[in-house]
Order: sequence, then structure tokens, then C-alpha cells
Amino acid sequence: MDYQRVVVRRHPQTGTKHNHDSKYWRQFRNPVFIKNQSPVTAIHFSPVKPHRYAVTSGARVQIYSPKTQRVSKTIARFQDNARSGHFRADGKLLVAGDDSGNIQIFDLSTRAILRNFHQHKQPVHVAKFSSDPTKILSCSDDSTVRLWSIPTSEDYLTFKEHTDYVRTGMVSSANPSLILTGSYDSTVRMFDAREGRCVMSMKGGGGGAAPLPVEQVLLFPSGTVAISSSGPILRVWDILAGGRCIRALSNHQKTITSLAFDGGATRLLSAGLDQMVKVYDVADYKVVHTMRYPAPILSVAISPDNTHIAAGMSDGTLSIRRRDPKALEAREAEDERETLRQGAYEFFATGMLGNIGEGSIKPKQKPKPEGVLGEMKAVPPRKKKLKEYDRYLKAFKYGAALDSVLRKGVPPTVTFSLIQELVHRDGVRMALAGRDDVLLEPVVRLLLRHLTDPRFGDMACDMASLVIANFA
Repeated sequence: MDYQRVVVRRHPQTGTKHNHDSKYWRQFRNPVFIKNQSPVTAIHFSPVKPHRYAVTSGARVQIYSPKTQRVSKTIARFQDNARSGHFRADGKLLVAGDDSGNIQIFDLSTRAILRNFHQHKQPVHVAKFSSDPTKILSCSDDSTVRLWSIPTSEDYLTFKEHTDYVRTGMVSSANPSLILTGSYDSTVRMFDAREGRCVMSMKGGGGGAAPLPVEQVLLFPSGTVAISSSGPILRVWDILAGGRCIRALSNHQKTITSLAFDGGATRLLSAGLDQMVKVYDVADYKVVHTMRYPAPILSVAISPDNTHIAAGMSDGTLSIRRRDPKALEAREAEDERETLRQGAYEFFATGMLGNIGEGSIKPKQKPKPEGVLGEMKAVPPRKKKLKEYDRYLKAFKYGAALDSVLRKGVPPTVTFSLIQELVHRDGVRMALAGRDDVLLEPVVRLLLRHLTDPRFGDMACDMASLVIANFA
């Protein structure tokens, strides 16, 4: 009689099934943690390859290499805590503000200060290059929003409609004349540099008796939809409809401190003081993935090529998660480029003009059958190789069989199926006999891990009772 293999019992899947988005974001693995002395308040990736990233922490801005995750340059020429280190579109210049009200532009090749602006009297929390590379946007705690001209070193536009701290803002990438800002006066405002005034105001902090300050704003590349955060609430605004709120979401437990788009602006990332980063699908604004961090998050950013996610925390920790693009994705991109390089000749040669020239494709032919027509060939059944635990069970080595399924990487369904087989054979005591503390540790660890699992709870309890009776 042939040996009967161990039947691995299948259990209903527990938890939610990972969708395509969840599988994609789970590819960001192997986080690297870098400790800084001060909270990491801003992170920005360079728009050009190799997509270095600027990390603002304390009184310095550090430039990291995405390959080595090490500091390549350090800019520490600030009078106070630095804020909002931001690359220009060509990646050659960097602008940053500080708590003394100064704004400085640095040449990254020499780290020299090219421009210095002093008009703000209170901390500057936002200093960013406009989509027009000769302009800079700044937002300050003095409740003003300013546009600066780099060639003339002057602020040619100042907006004073806000009545409280302005700590978030950006320039539309589609139109450098449109500026979106958020303030602690609970409003989100859009300014038009051509008219020199506020053209749209939205109640970003809600309309209740105690409206919340607006912490972050973000504008889609098209400039038609804006997103703001106040407290744990995320709001979506339709700019074309005059600033109408079309969606309000509350998926965080604490204040949302940072917002970011992925490289294609198809996914939105939000980070908060609840130590969570949530990923939304912008088609329906449903959460498709959640990432947990060890401390409250102050800033989050994702590289333009979607290979790095950087998060800065209140305890000074910088976390970088990396995703290695699959060889299949690279191969598909190369095939697409090769198709474009071939041009229209192959299309016409193979598609419209029939089998002409090099573009002809031979149809696949079925292989000719071998042997005599009508003859039937008997193929002996192929024997399947036994698993390691099956080989031990076949040799009645119950202890070795149990050890083989207690290793890392073995699914618990296989482990408890083998234990069930040992119960049927009345071999559990034999498998546990003669074990010292070292050999008993994997068994105890398995039982502790799965005692509360409804799939294996009963068997784990029975096994634990047997272990206690024999070794207590």
C-alpha cells in the first residue's frame, strides 16, 4: 500500500483581500531609519533624475542621495530653524525660509547664497519656486503671501487677505499666476497674480462654532481641483464650480500634517499625527492602503518615479521606503520604446500591405505527430516528490517531521495539518519526547502565536496542555 501524504487543510481566508493597489504599495519595503536631532518638518524630491531629496530639520537642509540614502550636501547657513527646503524645476537651485523671516536661495553645486530676502517679520513656513522659474512664493506667520522676482530681488506682489498664520501654499503648475494658500484663519484662498487680489475664498476649516486651522493645501496639476486638510478632515474643492466642497473625508484620528501626490497624480498620500500614512485613489477618494510609522508624522513625500517614499517624524526620525521596479515593468517599457523606434514602416509592412519585406510574420504551425497514425502511446504516471515532512513521517521520525514544519516560512496551515496527522497516529508525545529548552522554544512560540487564531485555537490549546503536562 502506497504512503498517504499529509492532507493540508484549507481554511477560509481571514481579513481583507489585498487588491492591486495594496499589493503595489506593499512593494515599498525595507525602510531605512535615519535619526536627526530636530523634527523633520519638510521633505522635497528633485524633479530631475536621480531625484535627490531635501530634508529640512532644525537649522539645516540636508540633500540625500536616493541610491545610498546618505547625505551628499548639507546647507546650514540659517539664523534660526529652517523651513520648507524646495528644489527648482531644474534641480540646480534650492530655496528655504527660516523662523527669523529670511528667505535664501542656494546654488547646490557650490552651496553659495545667491539671493536673500528680509521683508517678512515673522517665521516663513513656506518658500517654494513657482512654475515660472524666475519667481518664488513665500507664506509667513505675519499673515502675508508674497511673490518674489529672483532677477530683481524684490517682492512685486503682496497679498494681505489672510488674518492669521499662513503655513501652507503652492503655485499652480498649469498656470503660474494662480496661487493656493491655507491659513490658521480657517480659510483656503486662491490668488490671481494678474489681478493682484484674492479671487476665491473657501471655508477650509469648516463652518462650525470652532473652525479648525488649515494645515495643508494641494492643487491638482490641471488646476481644476484642490485639496485641503484641517484637523483630521480632508476636503476636496471644485475650483471650476467656484470653490464648492465636493467631498469631505475623515480617515485619520488626529491632525493631518502633510499631503502629497504620487508621480502621476493618480494617488493621494496623507500623513498625520496618528502615525499613519494613508493612500487614496483620486477617482473615488477611497483608502487603498495604510502605512504605519513609529512616531507622529510631520512631512511625507514620494519621488517622481514612484520608487521612494520619505516620511519625517516629530522625534527627528527620517524613514525612507524603497520599491525596486520589477524587471517586467522595465522590459515592457523597453518593448514600447523599441516599437516607437521602428516607426510606421513595420505597421504598414505588417498591417496594411500584407506580407511584404521584413515586417512579415510567419504563422505558428502545429508540430507534426510522431509515430504511426492511430497508434496509442502509454505514458507511465509521473511520481511526485514527497515533501520533507512526508519523508520523515514515512520513516516514522515524528520529532524530525515536527521540526521541519516549525521553521520560518512554513505556513501555519501546513504546521497544524502535520500536528493533526500526528494526533491521528498517536505520535504527538513521541514528537515532543526528549526535547530540551532550545528544541521546545519553537513549539511554545508557535502555540503563543496562534492560540487566539480561530482556525487553530482548539488544536493549539490541546497541544499547549500536552506541553505543560510533560514539561511543567
